[in-house]
Amino acid sequence: MPIATPIRLCAVLLLSLSLLPALPAHADRAGSWKVSGFPGGPEAEVALDPATGALTFGVTRRGARVLEPSPVGIITERADLSQGLRLLHRKDRPVAEHYTTAAGKRLKRSALMREAVFALAGADGARLDLVVRVARDGVAYRYRLPGDQGAVLRETSAFTLEGDAPAWLALHRRDYENPFIQYTAKSAPSAEFMVPALFETGGGYALITESGLDGRYSGPRLAHEEGTGTYRVRLWDERVQAEGPLETPWRVLIAGDLAEVTESTLADDLAPASRVRDTSWIEPGQVLWTWLAGGREAGQSLEKQQEFVDYAAARGWPYVAVDAGWYFLKDQWDVTDPDWPATSWIPKLVEYGRAKNVEILVWVHFRDLDTPEERALWLPTLSRWGVRGVKIDFMDAESQERLAWYDEILPATAANRLMVNFHGSTIPKGVQRTWPHVMTMEGVHGAEKRTLTTAHLTALPFTRNVVGSMDYTPMAFHRPGRPTSDAHELGLAVTFESGLQNLAGTVESYRARPEAERFLEQVPAAWDETRLLSGRPADHVVLARRSGDRWFIGAGVSGASRSIEVPLSVLRGRWLVEVVRDGESGLVRESHVIDGPRGRLSVAVPAEGGYAAIACRWRPGITTCDR
Repeated sequence: MPIATPIRLCAVLLLSLSLLPALPAHADRAGSWKVSGFPGGPEAEVALDPATGALTFGVTRRGARVLEPSPVGIITERADLSQGLRLLHRKDRPVAEHYTTAAGKRLKRSALMREAVFALAGADGARLDLVVRVARDGVAYRYRLPGDQGAVLRETSAFTLEGDAPAWLALHRRDYENPFIQYTAKSAPSAEFMVPALFETGGGYALITESGLDGRYSGPRLAHEEGTGTYRVRLWDERVQAEGPLETPWRVLIAGDLAEVTESTLADDLAPASRVRDTSWIEPGQVLWTWLAGGREAGQSLEKQQEFVDYAAARGWPYVAVDAGWYFLKDQWDVTDPDWPATSWIPKLVEYGRAKNVEILVWVHFRDLDTPEERALWLPTLSRWGVRGVKIDFMDAESQERLAWYDEILPATAANRLMVNFHGSTIPKGVQRTWPHVMTMEGVHGAEKRTLTTAHLTALPFTRNVVGSMDYTPMAFHRPGRPTSDAHELGLAVTFESGLQNLAGTVESYRARPEAERFLEQVPAAWDETRLLSGRPADHVVLARRSGDRWFIGAGVSGASRSIEVPLSVLRGRWLVEVVRDGESGLVRESHVIDGPRGRLSVAVPAEGGYAAIACRWRPGITTCDR
């Protein structure tokens, strides 16, 4: 994005603020107020019912309804701040922040928003601030309790959608590992659903998510009753402990057309700034992940891991990940060897890898890091050995207690310069901005599952992967029952974003697919830009991501064979586009020279198929985009 664009947008924000009508210091109990950010973008509506003093929050976009007026409010052990409210005053300001990330859809970001704070008082005088922010790609609100109101008992927050709105939802599960299934807002069963949740509305698409969750609060799920379009926020804990003033996480609605939702960084934009001053040691990259490729036996064998290092080195991949078993007793699987700091072969593997420019990541069970004493042993030891990162597994909760553990492990891993991949975990909710050494998180019905469908896979870029890096672990070419064609599977290396892209195939399965090997040697794990070229949740997706002066494209369909034709509007001038697609006897590579931005790329794909592609500037004599 040119530097002039954020400056112009800031100017628009400042001008719009100057045109706001002044509110009296003490406003009437009833009223309706709008918060606008950008021309053509979403607009928030805050209303106060004159009879009950209850607040509602709605969203429109370009004159169409995105979110119906929906309840907002919070109830603590000392105050009911969901009714009997009166507005004291409103204060507006522009928010303009520029930051960089280590991973994600783009590394350089501009967070430009308009904030309105509605200061309210309850019937007993208890104070509540409703903080609303509006951006080009969505709206958000949070509660701020200036005084000590004791423990939070519940929120009355809800999201009400038009009943017939198509919806892509996943049943709530403590580790976020359920598939996304298509319903309508009202036909979804009576159940609790995960955040994020995607809906198609009159104003485009709307993705409900969250930002800024930490140990001061509790994780959410969306409670729904079949036959209604309302999804109520339900907290993990019945009592969220709080002492003194409290600021809750952001309730976020990413809103726009499908491309705006897919490309949004709003969940990160709302999060606190980075708490890691020196990020020079944080390096995204491709990972040869050895669990699906070798399982328990590989996790306990130096020799096998050295073979994986050899293969990663040949591909130019920077990392090998050693999964479960490396510190377990061989005759008692899942039992920690008490002498592991002295007897482990990991230091030998680190040394072996460094000689070949391959570094080592290791798996650690949550139970081995859940006390200060354990963290003080494990993390410095791994850092001293030269391990570059940790995959921490089986947290399996969003309780306030477990979130407080994240608050402790995040600075501890950063202090030891260990990159982090959380598994059996929550999902990114702005954490990658605040703690940029969090390279990826699982929180997905991923390649380890045996119940995958391409409908789920083609929903993920518009749901789970919108909010942050996703460790789906693609490239499991050898897995029985895999629903994807080979080219669709290869395209997932681009379609799915992950700062550490854990590639799950066996060495043999890669060698049997030389065009996959060749493509995976080129594709990076960090991006300067992300653009949706075409898509429909649970039907198909074509995503383009730029790294430097090359574009990488991933495509996949769910269902019948078809030709996918997309405009290459991201290109300017003449480009060479190399496509890897499904052929009759395996993967094949074909070249196209296309003039952008009006040029189009058309590729025929089989049922459940797809493709992967690289685009580079054409010049006379160029025959490949490989480097």
